Amino acid sequence: MTKIKLCGLSRPVDIDYVNLAKPDYCGFIVNFPKSRRNVTPEQVRVLRDALSPDITPVGVFVDEPVETVAGLLNEGAISIAQLHGREDEAYLAALRRLTDREIWQAFQIKGTADLERAAQSAADLVLLDSGQGSGVALDWWVLTDFSRPFVLAGGLTAENIPVALKQVKPFAVDLSSGVETEGYKDFDKMLAAVAAVRKEG
Repeated sequence: MTKIKLCGLSRPVDIDYVNLAKPDYCGFIVNFPKSRRNVTPEQVRVLRDALSPDITPVGVFVDEPVETVAGLLNEGAISIAQLHGREDEAYLAALRRLTDREIWQAFQIKGTADLERAAQSAADLVLLDSGQGSGVALDWWVLTDFSRPFVLAGGLTAENIPVALKQVKPFAVDLSSGVETEGYKDFDKMLAAVAAVRKEG
């Protein structure tokens, strides 16, 4: 069964929505003010407290100090760290020394060299995207021979999820702008995205 992550939660009402929609994972973009979905570690803790225990919280980080990431993991504010910046293997090794929690690493796929880097990552799981939160769909055909489990992101909506799942069979899909209206999480779109994944499997 393909899993689904709804990312970029930033308001208490987003938690209300996600608790009802029941994706497998939800994501918080932490300490990245360039994103309109940015939240502070303090906000993550408050939002996490209201989150259903059935949903796994993921912290999304861009070149954040390893101590900050490990701290949030070890205290249980998040269960998984998703790295979205220029983090390299040395960064992953340093984070591993501070925590035994799960680590995901995101890659912007522009060509075969990016796929090779993703395939060799020491992260527990890789996320393949067309750009850093660009909302633009990746050319799924380039992923058909990718050899390890991955999370598919970029331009996904309830409407195109069935096609994506048939073409590339990801471990999970990750949606943010695809479940928003005018920059805010849309409950109906969240429900539809989760239903699309559950239906296709």
